[in-house]
Formats: sequence, structure tokens, C-alpha cells
Amino acid sequence: MTYAIPRIPTRRPAQVHTVDIAGTAWPVYKVESLIFGVLVFIGALALTTSLQVAVLGAAAATVVAWWVLKSTEQLRN
Repeated sequence: MTYAIPRIPTRRPAQVHTVDIAGTAWPVYKVESLIFGVLVFIGALALTTSLQVAVLGAAAATVVAWWVLKSTEQLRN
């Protein structure tokens, strides 16, 4: 008589690198993307002197950085 043994996955859960901010563990990629967004905001505001361009550019840069850094964090694990 033959039978199949179910395969048990050996993959460990993904470990995300975190930093403690005010007692809360934040993923590092979130902090990096927010800092990048602030730098883009300051740079765009200095170059264009237009608040609308600075806010929209910083928001777009933050979202793109957030997703790219999150993807690389998941691929690394």
C-alpha cells in the first residue's frame, strides 16, 4: 500500500527590518521613503517656488520610492 506524505513548506516568514519610532516598530523602507519625499519637497520648492508642484512631486516621489523599496525588501528575503 502506498500513500503520500504532504510536503511541509520550509520557507520562513519574511523578516522586515524595522526601526523603533515612539515605541512603534516602523519598517525601514517606509522611513527611507518619507525622508526621500521630504527632500524632494524641499528641492522642488527651492527650484520652482511653487507649492503645488512641490507637493505633487514629493507625493509622487514618495509613493514610487515606497513601492520600490518595499519590493526590494521582499525580494531580499
